[in-house]
This record gives sequence, C-alpha cells and structure tokens, in this order.
Amino acid sequence: MTIIKYKVHRFDIDMDKDQARLEQFLNNLEGEVVTIIPNVKPTFQLMGATAKVNFLLIVEKITK
Repeated sequence: MTIIKYKVHRFDIDMDKDQARLEQFLNNLEGEVVTIIPNVKPTFQLMGATAKVNFLLIVEKITK
C-alpha cells in the first residue's frame, strides 16, 4: 500500500508585484505542485464591484 503525502502552503500575494517571488517559491519546492487555489476577495470601488486575489493555497505532493 502506497501512502501519498501532501503539504498545503499559504502564499500571501499582491498580484501586481509578486510574480518573481511566486516563481522563486515554486522553484524551491521539493515535491510536485498538484494545484494552486486562489482566494478571490470581492472588493468595491467607485466604478463598481471587482475582485482581487489576496493569497494562494499551493498543494504540494511530497515525494521521498
């Protein structure tokens, strides 16, 4: 029986500025990235409603 382990990382992000930081984080993971889940937060501005991603959940499959 094979046991598969996963680790979930929370990555706080400013989508306008953190592309390089996210790339570095992903490249430093030792396992395989299974999925990236954005947390989408609705925001309201003068022009109407919009949405913003304030953090990502990154699921990593741990390989040994």
